[in-house]
Amino acid sequence: MFSPDQENHPSKAPVKYGELIVLGYNGSLPNGDRGRRKSRFALFKRPKANGVKPSTVHIACTPQAAKAISNKDQHSISYTLSRAQTVVVEYTHDSNTDMFQIGRSTESPIDFVVTDTVPGSQSNSDTQSVQSTISRFACRIICERSPPFTARIYAAGFDSSKNIFLGEKAAKWKTSDGQMDGLTTNGVLVMHPRNGFTEDSKPGIWREISVCGNVFSLRETRSAQQRGKMVEIETNQLQDGSLIDLCGATLLWRTAEGLSHTPTVKHLEALRQEINAARPQCPVGFNTLAFPSMKRKDVVDEKQPWVYLNCGHVHGYHNWGNKEERDGKDRECPMCRSVGPYVPLWLGCEAGFYVDAGPPTHAFSPCGHVCSEKTTAYWSQILLPHGTHTFHAACPFCAHQLAGEQGYIRLIFQGPLD
Repeated sequence: MFSPDQENHPSKAPVKYGELIVLGYNGSLPNGDRGRRKSRFALFKRPKANGVKPSTVHIACTPQAAKAISNKDQHSISYTLSRAQTVVVEYTHDSNTDMFQIGRSTESPIDFVVTDTVPGSQSNSDTQSVQSTISRFACRIICERSPPFTARIYAAGFDSSKNIFLGEKAAKWKTSDGQMDGLTTNGVLVMHPRNGFTEDSKPGIWREISVCGNVFSLRETRSAQQRGKMVEIETNQLQDGSLIDLCGATLLWRTAEGLSHTPTVKHLEALRQEINAARPQCPVGFNTLAFPSMKRKDVVDEKQPWVYLNCGHVHGYHNWGNKEERDGKDRECPMCRSVGPYVPLWLGCEAGFYVDAGPPTHAFSPCGHVCSEKTTAYWSQILLPHGTHTFHAACPFCAHQLAGEQGYIRLIFQGPLD
């Protein structure tokens, strides 16, 4: 990792705190990554600290006084208690931290622009018709500028006027030490996996993070007025593999240290070439199958492997067993006669989602994204927030809800006959 004296050697590579990867994308946004809109965002140490920390609290403010304070050229959070009373907390510069903001807004304070993830969408136009539930200024991450570069998450981000406003309807309260705190409309949920992000990882418990970074159990529904119970033994500190849900998109946090143990795109490419070099064959047409290159990950290729999802037998595309009364969805496997969906296989190209560097032997069902056994096993147990009060497991590469008993299958390839 990075040495503590790196600050004295500006010529060296900048310190990377970590990366945020949006679930549901296989290495890039459907129409390509552009500017602050992309499928993954790296957080680097800034040339100059831009973090903030709470300072003066103004309690019995009239709306006019509150406006005057929030108009000052510094950050502030306003808590509207009633039409007559607002509490304004001023924030002052913190030279020890860097701040990164995430949200739907394309205004300049947002470092990483996130839009709603539509499962399996092939183009950005697929997502435009959806009315977004992601907040314009959804959350902020504050990173310590000195080792171990701890990252903490807070609900809500500062707008172009450097303000956060919690209106009358927002859940807010006074804490035991006299400070104010609150929740955003749809909330920021976080789940820290147990045992980090490794092949031994197990799902943790989803929690809600407040504007001041405190941890709470979930509300009854996503935007309920009543907050959950405070969980004092847990913190807002992100760890490798933490998931952040913004009600419309879920982000995976990977630390720089964690990413250094993750397979690289080069490694995944080598695994692709290795599987193709074994010349797997279609048991019906006897033609050689091959996974297309990672650059062509959306177009079905003529040599593309297909799989029967009920049994895992891999074939090339053919019409055997395509009985019309099955409306083309369910097909009978020629090898074992089990009936079920028949789908093309796609390699999972987003290396940050892999918990190990194992070979691509398993596929998520029903989408057909292929990765290592441990990776399919891990994601199939993670229940991700969906809508305002449901949870389900989904493929990290396309966000499709998983189906079947396990949500994934072992692939059975037929080798060449010669």
